[in-house]
Amino acid sequence: MFSVLADINWAAVAVAAVASVLLAGVWFAVVIAKPYAVALGREGAPAPAQTAVTMAGPPVCLLVTVLTSAVLVETLDITGMGDAVIFGLLVGVGYLGAMTFQIAINPNFPRPLYYGVLNAPFFVITSVLNSVVLVAMR
Repeated sequence: MFSVLADINWAAVAVAAVASVLLAGVWFAVVIAKPYAVALGREGAPAPAQTAVTMAGPPVCLLVTVLTSAVLVETLDITGMGDAVIFGLLVGVGYLGAMTFQIAINPNFPRPLYYGVLNAPFFVITSVLNSVVLVAMR
């Protein structure tokens, strides 16, 4: 399975990763900024200070997700746009969305279901976006 690494279009991985990071910026800073603070129980509180981990961590994680999808797209030989969308939905809902809720359901999140409802769509959308870009540039 890992022999497909040589077949991956690395430019497609870069394009998908950059698109995901840009979408994350819009999603978390504009679309859900205020509700996100409510979900975390931080409404009215100042934003926490940025650290190297909080700045670099999300883009690195998004890159790992894109690379994983690229390996699976190649391994499964996904070539059609319809199949790319279905694959993106399957990964987005079945893995990323489900994990978003699983991570939130713990005592550290005051509103875990709200947190999941706000975050899971981002991961589903980026999963579909990544799959479409990876297949389109294959």
